[in-house]
Amino acid sequence: MTETKSALVTGANKGIGYEIAAGLGALGYTVGVGARGEARREEAVTRLRDAGVDAFGVPLDVTDDGSVAAAAALVEERVGGLDALVNNAGISGSREQLPTTSDLDVIRTVVETNVLGVIRVTNAMLPLLRRSPSPRIVNVSSGVGSLTRQVGSVGNDSAGPVAVAYSPSKTFLNAVMLQYVRELDGTGILVNAACPGYVATDLNGFRGVRTPQQGAATPIRLATLPDGGPTGGFFEDAGVVPW
Repeated sequence: MTETKSALVTGANKGIGYEIAAGLGALGYTVGVGARGEARREEAVTRLRDAGVDAFGVPLDVTDDGSVAAAAALVEERVGGLDALVNNAGISGSREQLPTTSDLDVIRTVVETNVLGVIRVTNAMLPLLRRSPSPRIVNVSSGVGSLTRQVGSVGNDSAGPVAVAYSPSKTFLNAVMLQYVRELDGTGILVNAACPGYVATDLNGFRGVRTPQQGAATPIRLATLPDGGPTGGFFEDAGVVPW
């Protein structure tokens, strides 16, 4: 008899995070729906359960040490360990992010969620991940965090708008991921970054051209990699994203 696998998805009450939870649930995972707001979190859990997913709510504010510690305790109580952690929660910050007129508080807030929040959650969940025979960590990044694409975008806007808080936060996140890869080398924990593409979510005012289901495809694939799969990579549907 195959033991049921478990996953925690942060920011899973809506958008890409919800679809990642739904996709993992459809593959037979028990899924923790991590989110701050109780009403939307429980609504998401109900929808997932109605679709046949074994889902449970995890109150989680990635910027708060106490909240993250409580979330780890809840996940341990509910499923005993963790096979996959998908760090999806993220914010974009204010609409205008020109570096010459930037609000430093906005940059700090974005980094606190998009980078420090990932470190905080990952470290809290690592003891649970280490109990899995095939643990996976996926950080939902963005192509706008690619330095190659940023350099190549000069004059043609191919890497999105100028966003001194959001875009560098994803570059920072990618660099942090590589540090985890180096430290966890040889442990069997595969750590990768996923670019979901330009997905229509409230993060971008629903201006994206891809659906949340499409955006969830690469994170789901990376969360379910077989043993011996890649680690330390930056991937999108089309393949490898340049650093």
